[in-house]
Amino acid sequence: MAARPPADNALGRYLRDRRGKLDPAAFGLPLTRRRTPGLRREEVAQRANISPTWYSWLEQGRGGAPSADVLDRIASALMLTDIEREHLFLLALGHPPSARYRGGERVSPRLQRVLDALEPSPALIRTATWDVIAWNRAATVAVNDYALMPPGQRNVLRFLFLDPDARAVQCDWEGAARLVIGAFRLDVARAGASAEVQSIVDELSRQSPEFDAMWRENEVHGHGGDGTKLLRHPVLGPLRFELSAFAVDGRRDLSMIVYNPVSAGDAERIAALIAALPRAGEVPDEPARQAAPAQY
Repeated sequence: MAARPPADNALGRYLRDRRGKLDPAAFGLPLTRRRTPGLRREEVAQRANISPTWYSWLEQGRGGAPSADVLDRIASALMLTDIEREHLFLLALGHPPSARYRGGERVSPRLQRVLDALEPSPALIRTATWDVIAWNRAATVAVNDYALMPPGQRNVLRFLFLDPDARAVQCDWEGAARLVIGAFRLDVARAGASAEVQSIVDELSRQSPEFDAMWRENEVHGHGGDGTKLLRHPVLGPLRFELSAFAVDGRRDLSMIVYNPVSAGDAERIAALIAALPRAGEVPDEPARQAAPAQY
């Protein structure tokens, strides 16, 4: 007697639902003699380059757990979005798929508005390779004016190890550098971006003996250490922040970093510098010209 499928076959229901929502005509398939909407099981199996029997077993809740490779091929065959692909992995394996790093993108206007709404707390969006791709005005005056840097140079590690200004604003440069390297290494591994960062690792290893020595220690850390950050600002003097890192919804390769001023006085002083920033076409006031560079 054949084994009965499990009563709660969430994976099978999801596969059948996604299959039924595909238009055969979009794939050049004939529309004749179809009893149900969508693609047939064997058509999905052919697109995924797997056995039709094996695919049928998956929909029936038989045959055991599929491999990540098989799930990836099924996700492509069913034209799943990133969120749908993640849901497929959670149903089949109980964990999300390995991250697929995507770099060099701009953030959406919605996400930029989130950054702007956090002022006077400096906030920025950072890729898994620690390239800064978005920031608010508070970050410009209190952390670093990324707009003055070429897009390809807006990298936290490159600034920290190669720019003398980075040392001037760090009250504990070596401690900050070790923390950055450890958190960077963890982010890269989580995002599957080891190949993408090899060039910057090689560059920094050649140009900074300190980076080379710390990188070879193979330490990993979470973000923020004890959660506080003390910077020596060139205009405002010492500023203490609570540092937090947040995942960006739908983009596991992006992080939002927020520097929350510990004291109301620090927040007010940052707000005053933001007010001194020029509007388009204006020349900045002297405090605004002197403000920044900090980092991490």
